[in-house]
Amino acid sequence: MAGTEGGRDWAYRVDPYGFERPDDFDYASYEAFFSRYLVVLTRRAIKWSKLLKGKNSIQKSLKVKRYIRKGIPNEHRALIWMIVSGAQANMEQNPGYYHRLLEGEKNDKLVEAIKTDMNRTFPDNIKFRQTADPCLQDTLYNVLVAYGHHNKAVGYCQGMNFIAGYLILITKNEEESFWLLDALIGRILPDYYSPAMMGLKTDQEVLGELVKLKVPAVAELMERHGVMWTLVVSRWFICLFIDILPVETVLRIWDCLFYEGSKIIFRVALTLIKQHQAFILEATNFPDICDKFKQITKGTFVTECHTFMQVNSPWVSSCYELKTTLLHQKHSSEKCVCGNR
Repeated sequence: MAGTEGGRDWAYRVDPYGFERPDDFDYASYEAFFSRYLVVLTRRAIKWSKLLKGKNSIQKSLKVKRYIRKGIPNEHRALIWMIVSGAQANMEQNPGYYHRLLEGEKNDKLVEAIKTDMNRTFPDNIKFRQTADPCLQDTLYNVLVAYGHHNKAVGYCQGMNFIAGYLILITKNEEESFWLLDALIGRILPDYYSPAMMGLKTDQEVLGELVKLKVPAVAELMERHGVMWTLVVSRWFICLFIDILPVETVLRIWDCLFYEGSKIIFRVALTLIKQHQAFILEATNFPDICDKFKQITKGTFVTECHTFMQVNSPWVSSCYELKTTLLHQKHSSEKCVCGNR
């Protein structure tokens, strides 16, 4: 892909994952960041290689947890995600299962819903275009169809295509992507993608409660203007920050997500809100608040992924656990009442 566009080599406008950089991309800031981050990546790669010692296995430990929080090098990322999420064990215990799902009878309605979303998935990524060779749409289609038949209670809903697409970009392996998707939807984020989306609704309510405790002025602003949390953060939760934050930052978040679970979503959300509290509080009306929440996911703060991940330290953990317990109890009691009517 030779040639230049706008005075810059065309290939340079595509990041290592295949995403085209926007016209207003700040190359100078990114290059300044990446020259520093490359030193971090090199150091982490050496430490990870020593830890793995050429093996394809790892035991969970405080050391591994610390290493994961500091970032998994891309060459080890798929392996570590597979191991710590339990996806590797599930795949080994079910040999041939994924391929049997693809060979079995298909639900026409499910297949049609997935096909409809194929061209909508990462239109800015050259690897997912129909002209690509190989075209990752084919792999994505297989993973989503197999998962829809594996987990019939969930089937398929919008948002899953982006998550599966990211998994494919990192693993470069269809079957591994399927099992990682199963780990995320089946265990790490239960009821996020089911028809009622109870887990998703609960966690958005948890975030609202946490903001009341940690950033009360923002919570009061939201309440005063009648802005529901679902309006400003639902995509953060549903897409796990895909297309919200830069790719490298999303992958660092997912490193922690596969090891520690959904509390990383709260840490990131609270860090964004707390860091930009003064900016958010400048809002004077409903649309202005919504715009502020879009703006806080852009810029140097979120691009500098290593610093960003150090800032969102576990200062939220105990309070998250307390509020999650309370809210899950509340939703459970509501379900019981409805069921007894």
